[in-house]
Amino acid sequence: MVSHITSPAPEEYAAFYADYIERAKAKGDVIAALSLQIEEIRSALGKLTDEQARFKFGPAEWSIKEVVSHLIDAERVFSYRLLRISRNDKTPLPGFEQEDYVRESGADELALEDLLNEFEYLRRSNTLAIKNISEESVSRMGTASGAEVSARALIHMLVGHVEHHMASLHEKYLPNIK
Repeated sequence: MVSHITSPAPEEYAAFYADYIERAKAKGDVIAALSLQIEEIRSALGKLTDEQARFKFGPAEWSIKEVVSHLIDAERVFSYRLLRISRNDKTPLPGFEQEDYVRESGADELALEDLLNEFEYLRRSNTLAIKNISEESVSRMGTASGAEVSARALIHMLVGHVEHHMASLHEKYLPNIK
């Protein structure tokens, strides 16, 4: 089982994921970061009311609840890709249209606490699976969204994707909550 996951090389992921990879690298130990992000999200959002969590910083933007729902969806998609690729499944995996997923989620009608719990349980499950992955499996390559990607890169993407959206929440959303 793997105790440390090294950073992926640029050929292990598509260039459009570079920001996520860099954000994950900045966190240091990605295995530790997986668990820490649960508390970071709860600390930032857990005291908001459901009304506050419907805040959007612009009319075409997602609400805070929709951002959390998107984090859940992406966590599921990236972890499914990770499962398939780490198990040496060479079947190309499709992308997903995030705007459609957010629109269909009904997130603004859900309790923020339920969304936070769903993210936490999903992330804890993924963290256990990642801790139990073999060194050989981490290095495996597959195809997702039309690009080659390694299991190692997908683990970094799980962390980096959350970091990307947390930065947006701290910069554009939370300062404007009343």
